[in-house]
Amino acid sequence: MKYLLCFSLLFLSINVIAQQSVLRNKIATATDESAQQVISWRRDIHEHPELGNHETRTEALIAKELKALGMEVTTGVAHTGVVGLLKGAKPGPVVALRADMDALPVIERTKVSFASKVKTTYSGNEVGVMHACGHDTHVAMLLGVATVLSGIKNELAGTVKFIFQPAEEGVMRGEEGGAEMMVKEGVLDNPSVDAIFGLHISAQTEVGKITYRPGGFYASVNDLKITVKGKSSHGAYPWFSVDPIVVSAQIINNLQTIVSRNLNITENAGIVTIGAINGGNRGNIIPEQVEMLGTIRALSPADEILLVERVKQIATKTAEAAGATAEVLIPFSSHYPITFNNVALTEKMLPSLQKTAGAENVILSVAHTGGEDFSFFQQKVPGLFINVGGMVKGGNPLTTAGHHTPDFYIDESGFSTGVKALANLVVDYMDLSGKEKKR
Repeated sequence: MKYLLCFSLLFLSINVIAQQSVLRNKIATATDESAQQVISWRRDIHEHPELGNHETRTEALIAKELKALGMEVTTGVAHTGVVGLLKGAKPGPVVALRADMDALPVIERTKVSFASKVKTTYSGNEVGVMHACGHDTHVAMLLGVATVLSGIKNELAGTVKFIFQPAEEGVMRGEEGGAEMMVKEGVLDNPSVDAIFGLHISAQTEVGKITYRPGGFYASVNDLKITVKGKSSHGAYPWFSVDPIVVSAQIINNLQTIVSRNLNITENAGIVTIGAINGGNRGNIIPEQVEMLGTIRALSPADEILLVERVKQIATKTAEAAGATAEVLIPFSSHYPITFNNVALTEKMLPSLQKTAGAENVILSVAHTGGEDFSFFQQKVPGLFINVGGMVKGGNPLTTAGHHTPDFYIDESGFSTGVKALANLVVDYMDLSGKEKKR
């Protein structure tokens, strides 16, 4: 009897593995069959980019495609977001997948036939609009995943929630949007999400490769505004002034000591950058005030607190020492938490990624000081965020045009890796959840 039981368990285990292999093969086949459609979606979206909270054309395209797959579709989420619900034939967990939709105020310089020629008004200025970060590829890949998983919904043990999110790049001051607003509106509820997965295309990672990191993967983001107020005078008589330009220069220099002298860089990186400074309008007039805009990046909550407090302290005390004042606003208009990959979930799903791309192509990454509002989802439910390669094979990451630049370019042959990765994460998570319930 003992041997019979062991044999039965062994047979059941082999059968489950065989079923997973069949499902993985179906996903691979369906991905290949839909590859051209994914590219077509991407090119269409790329040619018609829209800024955050204004992705109305993209919203309509996504909703149309999801409805055609027979999904329950909700539009107008956090302004222009779309949520599609795919219910498998068997009971199981709810797995969410997210893609961001918005473009950037950048004039495109690439020579591709589907390059953007769109222009709009941003902050009072006429600007070009370009998918210079790859969100067009994210939407196209997630539509590809929706197509693939819809084809095997009778074999899915659970529900998939497809989240198409607007305004990842942030919103104008005074507006709401993005992942934070979606969470507030309950996108992770009804039904409640058990885990969420997302990806970002990487122009500096070769196609076919996936990078990941447990724990802090992308940094928290706090934008800042420092207003230095002094006393105006004629430029020929500076002794009558309290020069806010000189004070601002001292503040900028002193801020650079925070990372080099206050942050334990053996544990985590950190960034304090002043990216804009505005003061005065003539060379012979010392102005009354100077405004500076910047960003703070951290990879742990403790480091984030340290950096914010030191920026405030240095700015106000440096100004005070010069007889001026400094008003510091952090965050000024936006804050993203750390994109923190749940360690247990990352460990559990790593074999899925390795089976998808090959173990040699799944690479442990360094942390990134860029930010991602996928972090708002991860604050509520366990989440895993990965990077998928979009650089041509043999390309040089140091000379390849980076994200947020006019020459940003993505090799479309890398999309299949992203589609397979997300689809396999869904079915493997469902399978693992089923096994854990039986224990």
